[in-house]
Amino acid sequence: MEVLSTYLNLLPVSLAQGAVYAFVALGVMIPFRVLSLPDLTSEGTFPLGGAVLATLLAAGFNPVAGLLVAIGAGVLAGGATALIHLLLKIPSLLAGIIVLTMLFSINIRIMGKPNTAIFNYDTIFTDLLNADGGAPLSQFALLMVIIFGVCGLLFWFLHTEIGVALRSVGANQMMSRAQGLPTNWYIVGGLGLAGALSAFGGAIMAQFQSYADVTMGAGVLIIGLAATILGEALVGTKNLVRQIAAPVVGALVYFQVVAVALALGMEPSDLRLLTGIFVLCTLAAPLIAKRVARMR
Repeated sequence: MEVLSTYLNLLPVSLAQGAVYAFVALGVMIPFRVLSLPDLTSEGTFPLGGAVLATLLAAGFNPVAGLLVAIGAGVLAGGATALIHLLLKIPSLLAGIIVLTMLFSINIRIMGKPNTAIFNYDTIFTDLLNADGGAPLSQFALLMVIIFGVCGLLFWFLHTEIGVALRSVGANQMMSRAQGLPTNWYIVGGLGLAGALSAFGGAIMAQFQSYADVTMGAGVLIIGLAATILGEALVGTKNLVRQIAAPVVGALVYFQVVAVALALGMEPSDLRLLTGIFVLCTLAAPLIAKRVARMR
């Protein structure tokens, strides 16, 4: 009963956190699944979004303006990774590491310090809910409305001519190039879109926790990847609706797993170990299943 009580106390916050990280999971899904191009930039664009948002709020801008500028900053960061990869022929993983490393210093420059508190400034939560930002369940409901809107826009975009071409580049880059598509531009645009989603998630997180910190992106990629893999296992990827829904569902379920682990007494410092083991097991499961089938 004590474990159940602890979990129920954690439930509202874990749902809200899952909704925030759903944006990051969508940002991870774009390069890994749509473009078939591994990218680590989200670990830098997530705190970038938070840093830009917090700095603008402290300067007197409204939250919506801060979110739009954060999205633009994420596009530039994702595009920078793509350009480094394409122009300098550097593997996308290494290009992402280079960009996220540089973003650490850039984020400090943006804020003027390693972290910025925004407790006394208006956020989307104080503007749309109430003066104290609302209860976690109210924040979760608001975030789900935003998520549905973002997923709807993403679904519409991926059905446009540009979106279909982007998916084509991810499916077979050589064939797309043979069909006359400017594949490099689509890669830049795709990674820019991924950066925008991750930065948007970082800007939302800064408002959710009322501060931005340069280290808030640590472990974000593995959480997004875990959410994507878990969501795909739960809802599948047979069509575009499921492919877009998978990261969202996975993020919400993942943070329930985290809440259960905490309720059972696991230390918060052990959660990254749990996440790493979970991703490793999920990735290894198909290989193990094949080997077992061969043995039979």
